Order: sequence, then C-alpha cells, then structure tokens
Amino acid sequence: MSGLIGKKIGMTSVYDANGKNIPCTVIEAGPCIVTQVLTKEKNGYEAIQLAFDEKKESRCNKPTLGHFAKAGTTPKKVMMEFTRFEEGHEKKFGDVLTVDVFIEGEFIDVVGISKGKGFQGVVKRHHFKGVGEATHGQHNRLRAPGSIGASSYPSRVFKGMRMAGRMGGNRTKNINLQVVKIMPEKNIIIVKGSVPGAKGSYIIIERWS
Repeated sequence: MSGLIGKKIGMTSVYDANGKNIPCTVIEAGPCIVTQVLTKEKNGYEAIQLAFDEKKESRCNKPTLGHFAKAGTTPKKVMMEFTRFEEGHEKKFGDVLTVDVFIEGEFIDVVGISKGKGFQGVVKRHHFKGVGEATHGQHNRLRAPGSIGASSYPSRVFKGMRMAGRMGGNRTKNINLQVVKIMPEKNIIIVKGSVPGAKGSYIIIERWS
C-alpha cells in the first residue's frame, strides 16, 4: 500500500544525532480500514478505499452503516481512495493499515487543505513589495497593487492578473518530507517540516514517488 489517511495534531521539535533542533509535524496516521476494493472489471479502475477516524452511528444514514458493516468495522468520518499500489502489498477487504507501512528515514508526500486566509491584498497574497518609501506624496500607496493594464490597447485586463482576493483553502501537496520518528503504539508519525492544514484537519500521507 502506498499511503494512509491521517490527522494533523500539531508541531514540535526533535534533536538529531548532531544535537541540531529540527522542526517537525506530529500526525496521527491510522488505523485505516479497507472498506472497499475497486476493480477494473466492476468499477472501471483499480483502487482501494480507506476509512479513518470514528464517527457516531446516529450521524450516519442506513446505506452508510451498511457499507461499514460489510467491512466489519464501525462508522468512520473520512473515506478516501488510493490508486497507486506497490507490488506484493495488495490489500484485501477489511484489512487494517497502521503506521507500520512507513519506516523511519524514508521520504513521503503529504496532501491537505491549506489554511484559509480570507480576502487578502497583493502584498500578502502575491508578495508584492509596494512602493517601499513614503516620499513624494506616496502616503497611501504602500500596499497598493498599482497599474493593472494599459488603457487604449488592449482595453481590458488579462486573465490571471495578480490582484487581491481570497487566499488559502486550497488542496496543497508538500513533497519529500522525511519521516523522523514512528510511534506505532500511539499511531503517531513525526515528519520533518510543515504540512498543509490547520490542527485537527485530515491529510493524505503517500510514499514519496
């Protein structure tokens, strides 16, 4: 199997063998249940559906309860499909996957939804520098976008012009994050660096490709 569903717990730091302090992210990864195996003959493509994190039965409808009951597990909050497989690691219906699928020192990719920043200006959203100095009457242009196009030609603003707008809340992928430590007894994986999303948000952990 190439990945797991996890939950971002927060950030911490650890010391390496040379005494250097490394900023790390703590992720609760698994246990994930294989709730469906999709085949090319029946579904048109091959994939494995994983489910993670407990959910109250009162918050599920009957078809959803039946779907989890068929896999022999309790209702889960998150379900995601994984389409990449490793040879010799095929999983069957009802299998349980834990952090043991990863090993310390290897590199992984983490996919999540970045933090929403709301409506932001061009300085924060696109790293514009602004005027820089408040001289020669530039008293209110320090963080302004400036000109956005010509007048008579082309008489319009081109698509993709970097302007103010909503920032964040996008699907983001951080690649080549090293696994610093794995704690199987607590289903915890500690990776070097930051991962997208706020505390408590769900993320996808994939083996580096």
